[in-house]
Amino acid sequence: MNARIARGELNYPGIGATEHGPPPEGTECLVTQAYIGEGPAAYRRAVQGMLTWQLQKRSGLRVRAESGVVVPGTRVVSGFGVGPFRLNAPCEVVWVRRPVPGDGPQSAGFGYGTLPGHPVRGEEAFEISIDARGTVTISITAFGGPSNWFYAVGGAVTRRARSHVTSRYIRSAQELAAGVS
Repeated sequence: MNARIARGELNYPGIGATEHGPPPEGTECLVTQAYIGEGPAAYRRAVQGMLTWQLQKRSGLRVRAESGVVVPGTRVVSGFGVGPFRLNAPCEVVWVRRPVPGDGPQSAGFGYGTLPGHPVRGEEAFEISIDARGTVTISITAFGGPSNWFYAVGGAVTRRARSHVTSRYIRSAQELAAGVS
């Protein structure tokens, strides 16, 4: 087997809870939902991008993944910042739900959990849905807490950074749904 791009094991309680819930007791859980487009074509484009790491890449994150397609067990290291100020966030995909044939209401998504070296301990999931009217939305669910005292001290900065990255995920999903290159 090839060397993994990130070491260690998933390091938080509630593995898979972003799919099956509820989040572990005592952890902060945030759910953000947003409209991203209309119709089956928009849904398919957004899901295809989400399941090939484009959501993260278009959000400005540097992404290194063991697979070009999101599959359970794949490890990914996302990073933001510049040079020595780059913060790497290693994760492992814990669940994936692929789209089903047909244009009816459905959702697809995936969740990944943190590995040692990530600034938080927890899980984040991305789910894109289409309803009976053809409205396409994204839902981003995250739970967890700081991985150590250093990140705990920077709570306000961490919350602002999380909010900023989430807004970029939403913009990326809207671009994917619209077919923006």
